[in-house]
Amino acid sequence: MPEPRLGLRSAYLAYKLRLRRRALLARAFRRRHELARVIDSTASIQPRDILCFMCVRNEMQRLPFVLDHHRKLGVRHFLIVDNGSTDGTVRFLADQPDVSLWQTSASYKASRFGMDWLTWLMLRHGHGHWCLTLDADEILVYPYWQTRPLPALTDWLERQGRSSFGTLTVDMYPKGPVSQGTIGPEDDPIAHLSWFDPGNYQVQVQPRMRNLWIQGGARARAFFADQPRRAPTLNKTPLVRWHWRYAYVNSTHTLLPPRLNQVYATDGGELTSGVILHTKFLPGITDRSADEKARAEHFADGAQYAAYYDRLTADPVLHTARSTRYTGWRQLEALGLMSRGGWI
Repeated sequence: MPEPRLGLRSAYLAYKLRLRRRALLARAFRRRHELARVIDSTASIQPRDILCFMCVRNEMQRLPFVLDHHRKLGVRHFLIVDNGSTDGTVRFLADQPDVSLWQTSASYKASRFGMDWLTWLMLRHGHGHWCLTLDADEILVYPYWQTRPLPALTDWLERQGRSSFGTLTVDMYPKGPVSQGTIGPEDDPIAHLSWFDPGNYQVQVQPRMRNLWIQGGARARAFFADQPRRAPTLNKTPLVRWHWRYAYVNSTHTLLPPRLNQVYATDGGELTSGVILHTKFLPGITDRSADEKARAEHFADGAQYAAYYDRLTADPVLHTARSTRYTGWRQLEALGLMSRGGWI
């Protein structure tokens, strides 16, 4: 008798998740009208091209390096939504031959923090492609990334029967106050943000969506020590061989259908994984935090994060005696933050 009952529960959950996925796709379809085309070069996309999707606002400090880094990894086309930039971001992106650009002044929060817009673009242009979804302050690294571009990684994943690739977000920070120093748009931000927390990561498996839930790192330690459950989620699945029926549920932390979230081994082994180097704490973060607190567009309940923004505006020092200087992907693997799996 328990087996049939369990089977019915599983079938009901699968039905509910299927309805949720369809609802997310319907939301994206409705919100497509919020996007105004600036530059559309999608006709140049070739069948095997790896695509990158972003939603940005006032990111001129980061975009030249971020685009160049991911071009070198093997991204062939960037599909970007600009949400009201005033710092030259639109002009810069419109001049890039491998960028298709849309603009919107609609609410970032109401669009599920940009995911409705990006879901529409992936539905329209991403089907059949490996799609990398990032924020402008995220830099993807993975085993052998300097010598093996993304097509080598995606070929390996396909040979393993995998359609998705998981990462851990690692917060990078400077040794002194977060406002210190200067950095140019084409400079490597990791030369400035050279430090990270090597431990204090907590991992749980969420059975409903089959995803990992990872918290910890510098933001949890510095800003959420008294409320660790409210700390940012660090697990992401940013690289997916896309199908028009797929949808991200919560940023790139979870996907539907749930099988795409199983980017970890369940047999005691390891699957190949990467790290997103998070460059949030560049100079200018204090002014930006004050602006984002006033806009209240980045969190579902902005009041709960008021203290977080206030502490950022106060120009904190995130470095501690336990901080570790970043030296490369092999160091991250040795610390257990990424894995080669069977990719040799």
